Amino acid sequence: MTDQPPIAVLGGGSFGTAIANLLAENGQRVLHWMRDPDQAEAIRQTRENPRYLKGIKIHLGVEPVTDLAATLAASQLIFVALPSSALRQALQPVAHLLTGKLLVSTTKGIEAKSFMLMSQILEDIAPQARIGVLSGPNLAREVAEHALTASVVASEDEELCQRVQAALHGRTFRVYASADRFGVELGGALKNVYAIIAGMAAAMGMGENTKSMLITRALAEMTRFAVRLGANPMTFLGLAGVGDLIVTCSSSKSRNYQVGFALGEGLSLDDAVARLGEVAEGVNTIKVLKSKAEDLQIYMPLVAGLHAILFEGRTLDQVIAALMRAEPKTDVDFIPTTGF
Repeated sequence: MTDQPPIAVLGGGSFGTAIANLLAENGQRVLHWMRDPDQAEAIRQTRENPRYLKGIKIHLGVEPVTDLAATLAASQLIFVALPSSALRQALQPVAHLLTGKLLVSTTKGIEAKSFMLMSQILEDIAPQARIGVLSGPNLAREVAEHALTASVVASEDEELCQRVQAALHGRTFRVYASADRFGVELGGALKNVYAIIAGMAAAMGMGENTKSMLITRALAEMTRFAVRLGANPMTFLGLAGVGDLIVTCSSSKSRNYQVGFALGEGLSLDDAVARLGEVAEGVNTIKVLKSKAEDLQIYMPLVAGLHAILFEGRTLDQVIAALMRAEPKTDVDFIPTTGF
């Protein structure tokens, strides 16, 4: 595909690397931008990203680069895999180069002060860009190892969805389309919080019934919240909702689950995050989510409980005991008839 412009992937973490590899395996030329020149040089020399995806060979079609302006100027389709805390800071100075570009966010997070999702930040920085999100049960290492995986590209821009599907569709990676960008992206951000609880429960030896209860109640809770904010409840029955929630709440490869597991073993939050060595978006999300739920008076007992564990000195046992004592609600209330 030498006559085609390259596709850019921004972010040298595990998911950015996995997506870059996938694109290259599909015959695309990929400019993989990362901030750290030493990391870029190491990938050029060894064809591996040892810090984030040890043991995965990086395709020769992936070119590690550090010049952001040149990367954006050369590309039309751009996957943004930067941590939520770094996204605005990285892209604001080059906003003028994003006009008319197809920007696809893969980051599952929420900006702390504004409660903006990543695609909303992209819209804020580059109002003239065309914007979508990619989300689903997509653990980076499994994507890189060619485990059969499905994802969702969401945008009201149908051509963007088709371009992303054409670029990423392959032997082991399938991409479905959705018009509910907000719901798909919110599902990806919210499930991180519940993965921390699931990791804690696993470390403390809680049973399969308990894990199933946590996942199912988490789905009801995140859907209740998202519907109040205007998302389509049906989105949460798909890959970006229940699909992503299941994988991230039941896999030791999930970063948020790993943080929860470390907490369940008795580590402090700082030590749990330090052990991981990467960003666990759920830790950032929990604070903003609790505050937003209180502002909107949305009943989110699991979120309140996790916040109490992380920041108010409560234990998981205490929180689960309080949940079990709470007044029983209806089982499925995706489309509530009352305020809850």
